[in-house]
Amino acid sequence: MNKKTVVFGVLCSMSLFSVAQQQTDSTSVEKLDEVVLTDSKFYLNRENSGKVITQITQKDLEQLQGKSIAEIINTTAGIEINGANSNAGQNLNYYVRGGKNRQVLILIDGIAVSDPSQIANDYDLRLLNANQVESIEILKGASSTLYGSGAATAVINIKLKEASKKTISANFRSVFGTNQSQDDDNYAINDFRNNVTVNGTLDKFSYLASFGNQYTDGLSALANGTESDAFNAINGNLKLGYRFSDAFKMNIYGSMDKFKADFDDGFSGIDTDDLSTTKQQRYGLSPEFSYTNGSISLNATYNKVERDIESSYPALYNTESVTADLFNKYTFNDTFYTVLGVNFKQDNMESFAIPFGGIDFEQGINPDIAEYTNIDPYANVVYVSDFGLHVNAGARLNNHSEYGNHIVYSLNPSYTKTFSFGYLKGLASYSTAYITPSLYQLFDPLYGNNNLQPEENTTFEVGAEIQLKDKATISVVYFNREEENFIDFIDLGGFVYQYQNVDEKFTASGVEFVADYNITKTLRLAANATYTHVDEDLSLRIPELKVNGLLGYQVCENTFMSVSYQFTDDRTDSFYNNVTYMNEEVNLKSYNLLDFYISHNILDNKMKLFMNVTNIFNEDYQELYGYATKGSNVNVGFSLTL
Repeated sequence: MNKKTVVFGVLCSMSLFSVAQQQTDSTSVEKLDEVVLTDSKFYLNRENSGKVITQITQKDLEQLQGKSIAEIINTTAGIEINGANSNAGQNLNYYVRGGKNRQVLILIDGIAVSDPSQIANDYDLRLLNANQVESIEILKGASSTLYGSGAATAVINIKLKEASKKTISANFRSVFGTNQSQDDDNYAINDFRNNVTVNGTLDKFSYLASFGNQYTDGLSALANGTESDAFNAINGNLKLGYRFSDAFKMNIYGSMDKFKADFDDGFSGIDTDDLSTTKQQRYGLSPEFSYTNGSISLNATYNKVERDIESSYPALYNTESVTADLFNKYTFNDTFYTVLGVNFKQDNMESFAIPFGGIDFEQGINPDIAEYTNIDPYANVVYVSDFGLHVNAGARLNNHSEYGNHIVYSLNPSYTKTFSFGYLKGLASYSTAYITPSLYQLFDPLYGNNNLQPEENTTFEVGAEIQLKDKATISVVYFNREEENFIDFIDLGGFVYQYQNVDEKFTASGVEFVADYNITKTLRLAANATYTHVDEDLSLRIPELKVNGLLGYQVCENTFMSVSYQFTDDRTDSFYNNVTYMNEEVNLKSYNLLDFYISHNILDNKMKLFMNVTNIFNEDYQELYGYATKGSNVNVGFSLTL
């Protein structure tokens, strides 16, 4: 416990000491003009929002080149993405404020994406290319009133890049580097990432086309593996827009993403030649009609995912999703904003497996049965007073084809007091969430249970945020979430397992601390720490304490460098013992990671050269028991814009 106290204390001391320093420069901090969107669907000044929202801007992403989306999000307060520092093909688990994958909702350009064939119905971040992303906004806490089932612990809104205002513009980006474990020291080049984007605007027409590829090898999936397991991904993205008039515009888009990931037999702990292939096709349109004081928008998308597992237990999964979000935003005046909408979502899936003793695939899940539909009307109101009181409140009627009607709601008041030095904001929220079982949990022939009931979450938050003009933003938030009807994978005995609801209630609570401080014109400190307490039955792979810090220095006009740090506390993991035929728990030790980044602009700022050194001290640790993690690695690259 002393170790945790010291790490937390040093972080707080650094931040508070920095805030206390007297500065004479008058550089404007970008966050003073920061606006947030995800918590209300309106662009609101940060001080008028009742949430503490994390924004990862394009500038931030430019200073994190060479890292995956999972690695970038993993530095956010309250978030642990297990597998982000492992083999590139490792499955990802999202633990936000002590929750699991099924409680995290991912949006792409404002519309929910998911994979109905996944056990948790979650979206696989391995399908995204970081170079195609413009910005990321992370809203923690239950947000089911605006975004529906699954938005219980966080909403991660990923905005893809938009077309340039120039007639034609192009960007080329290439990264290559090492990919090795703590035991390797040959520093062979095994990681290659390339991306090209062409975009522009011709009068009322805009276009963007991009293509990306990643090939990563050199690291085994298993900690004791002797054969490397490769990861190969390709990403294609096309976005077209046309402004018919000042009042009406239309965007259409399409993307095709595919990855192949070699993996090993984790149950037996031996190298195997197993392969997982995932293909995604996503098409959509988003018309918007503006009128006096308001707008009507539609976000509609079709998503198809195919997964092929080649192993001792081969399987095929095919899923289709149709999602449409139609909403009307109206501003009565400068203080009152409303959103009225209806969300439609339809998922279906089918699966195939080779039965024991068989030689051919047989259908396991029938898509005519494994299907459900949601039609959810919702309303949200925002009140922004001229005396500091702000209220964000909403309600949603979940209308599910399997479970009927269920109401979720939220109330989020805040109060901001403006001073000469900045502002002080107090906030609170109470919200409910509703998480329906996945199609896999309901209909899988071996483990499914069509008697499952939806999970219900209730979240309470209270916190404060202070902003010092031109200098800093500091926040502290306490959260408490209560879970009912928790769905667990139950051992029924005799090697029979099934998904079942657990009768007892579970609680997750904790504190998040975030500080972002411009010490001088050229020196910036960003840090966060999260303490999470979870009932023992839910604590698998969740660290009690996690700390992130970044010190960035603008050496000169064209050169930037940073040092980042991450501490992850002890965690409990479990593994299947193939000798005792039992699941056993094991303690994973805490670890510290230190990374270095440097970039330099040349050719009139058209070309940027950059380098990353990760895990500088070659820390030996595990994210998942028995699986490999990356040791000290280096990558270098360039970005050229024409």
